[in-house]
Amino acid sequence: HLLLWLMSENMSSLAPPTSTVAPPTLPSTWTPPLSTWETPSFTSAAQFRVGATLVLFVFAACSNLALLASVGRGRRPPSHLRPLMLSLVSADLMMTFVVMPLDAVWNVTVQWHGGDALCKVLCFLKLFAMYASAFILVVISLDRHHVILHPLNSIKAHKRNRQMLLVAWTLSILLAMPQLFIFRAVRMEGADFTQCATHGSFSRRWQETVYNMFHFITLYVVPLLVMSCCYSRILLHIHLQHLREKGESYLRRSGTDIIPKARMKTLKMTVVIVLSFVVCWTPYYLLGIWYWFQPDMLRVTPEYVHHVLFVFGNLNTCCDPVIYGFYTPSFRADLAACFHQKRRNAARAPPNRARSRDVVN
Repeated sequence: HLLLWLMSENMSSLAPPTSTVAPPTLPSTWTPPLSTWETPSFTSAAQFRVGATLVLFVFAACSNLALLASVGRGRRPPSHLRPLMLSLVSADLMMTFVVMPLDAVWNVTVQWHGGDALCKVLCFLKLFAMYASAFILVVISLDRHHVILHPLNSIKAHKRNRQMLLVAWTLSILLAMPQLFIFRAVRMEGADFTQCATHGSFSRRWQETVYNMFHFITLYVVPLLVMSCCYSRILLHIHLQHLREKGESYLRRSGTDIIPKARMKTLKMTVVIVLSFVVCWTPYYLLGIWYWFQPDMLRVTPEYVHHVLFVFGNLNTCCDPVIYGFYTPSFRADLAACFHQKRRNAARAPPNRARSRDVVN
């Protein structure tokens, strides 16, 4: 799912001779004919990846569904921020229910058994989920930037956020759409082996390089630059306001802080969410860049390295509900109420079953 995935599945996902690396983590293999390839195997490192991915899947599914229910109830966050959080949770759920299961199953089966149409659709959905997750974080950053630097225009925040979300989702669809045309089920000559790959979709290596670098820039570099710019300007604004207020303390509004506590709390939450995205996915992106420009390093680097980094990247999907819960008491209250309700239901269940047995007897 990130650059390493783009530079592997977008290229061929067939292992080179003597390689035992599972398909979703291989480097470019666009040039040799399919007849020269040896089928990969389900290694112990890939088994670890599958097990860890399934654990993350369970946690991410439960936590994000709980967050979706909590935000949908409408108590928190503020109304203009609620569509942003709903979109972020939706993107995380797409990563959870599309990327994680597909990666786990694909590592187990090693080859592709879903046919040509499913190959195209699932590769499109994977990239779409990745773009949506990144772009919605950009929208959240732009919203915080506008609210902090232009607080008097916050009344228009709801309409502005809806427009930015529409642009984010639309761009995610458009940028992921090429996957529908370059991926297909490719059958290996002289062997019972089929892979969902882009083999033959690019006539020149530079074309594939441009395609992958384009996705790397739009999926990671541009969002990172926009988010960095937004929060840098916010920090600079807060710093300048602090210096101004420090020199002219009598001008403070009713003794309040420079930024209202509720707004500052939301700002901290969004900063941590963005940082979790950067921390979780940056190592995997950098590894993909390294493999692309130094493909021979794939044979030198232990296989478990890219498996561990991929699992670490998927951890980001689990972080958002945890971060939201840490900064939002209402979410914790909803979870506590849910658990208490389940405990009460469980406590009432045994007497009911006992009475039913008495009636039967």
